[in-house]
Amino acid sequence: MVASISVWFASVAVLLAAAQVTAATNSVPTRVVLIPAGVYRPLFRGPDDFKEVPVAAFQLDTLPVTNGDFLDFVRANARWRRSRVKRLFADENYLRHWADDLDPGTNTTVTAHQPVTWVSWFAAKAYATWRGGRLPTIAEWELAASAGITRPDGTNDLEFRRIVATWYATPSPAVLPDVGGGKANFYGVHDLQGLVWEWTSDFNTDLVTGDARGATGIDRQLFCGAGSQNAVDRTDFQAFMRFGFRSSLKAAYTVHNLGLRCAYDLAPANAPSEKAP
Repeated sequence: MVASISVWFASVAVLLAAAQVTAATNSVPTRVVLIPAGVYRPLFRGPDDFKEVPVAAFQLDTLPVTNGDFLDFVRANARWRRSRVKRLFADENYLRHWADDLDPGTNTTVTAHQPVTWVSWFAAKAYATWRGGRLPTIAEWELAASAGITRPDGTNDLEFRRIVATWYATPSPAVLPDVGGGKANFYGVHDLQGLVWEWTSDFNTDLVTGDARGATGIDRQLFCGAGSQNAVDRTDFQAFMRFGFRSSLKAAYTVHNLGLRCAYDLAPANAPSEKAP
């Protein structure tokens, strides 16, 4: 299944490349922080998979992309406006909460400072490229999101674990709060957990077969009661939820509580400044 999806992504990439994105002319306006190099331990692994995945240092936006940010993007790139986006790249619910192509805010439940949602992976990737960045990988996102409030490893940070557990157990509100309302984590990043889900560049590597009962290997272990057998931490239900959510997605899907933020390589010529604008 993963192989067939890889072929599909490769074919779509040709079309996506044809839909060139107008580059942003200004430097990245959102404050970014350095996430030091670390190690990601995948939730599930097969017998031949690495137990630990090294993650190189990178930069990450401290806030999710907002409606206001995304409005700047669609103003500069008309092909990504709600009325013009191709269905191959976004489903029919793309930006459905906006009042119009260039008006996310006349509706009293939508403001410029809320995290943008109802955006597809293709749109998120195009936005990140326009901003001079990219979407974080799963390993990068998980590494950054594992930091507690006061320490880089939130495993024993009781306040952090309480905040995360509470959010995962609470349905998303009909009206999303503005970004930045929660406490920053150890690295100074807000809202990685507690506001919306976020796209990652390689979300499709978490895919699970639709019916794993006849499968072998790791897919077999993901069916029903055996779902936690090969898990690194069987008590980390939040990681199971993220794995399951990513596994349910396709690149054109849009979801009411799924947004994005940008990551950046440390190449000096491309990395944005860490100073506020």
